[in-house]
Amino acid sequence: AVVSTQSTGVNGVPVDLVQPPTLRYKVLEPVLLLGKKRFEGVDIRVRCRGGGSTARIYAIRQAISKSLVAYYQKFVDETSKKEIKDILLSYDKTMLVADPRRCEPKKFGGPGARARNQKSYR
Repeated sequence: AVVSTQSTGVNGVPVDLVQPPTLRYKVLEPVLLLGKKRFEGVDIRVRCRGGGSTARIYAIRQAISKSLVAYYQKFVDETSKKEIKDILLSYDKTMLVADPRRCEPKKFGGPGARARNQKSYR
């Protein structure tokens, strides 16, 4: 199947209807960067759960990029895989590398993770 905006689906919905509309092109960035020719013969269906709308969009974008690199490594040659990887990394590192930052849990003795209650002398 040739990847068009119709056959690329996110949670069973075509990419043309991904919400929010302002971030719709973020999902299509891998296709726009690499060209539709590299996506020929690849049918993409992405399932995404949890997180907010922006985080989902970025997770979908990363999943499409990573899966194409893995596909080229397994079924095509290594040189084209390296070429794709270099194009994606030169555009945006988060296309292939996840952001490890997470919310730090709150501890006792203060209102937050790092903030402590103010000391009083009187």
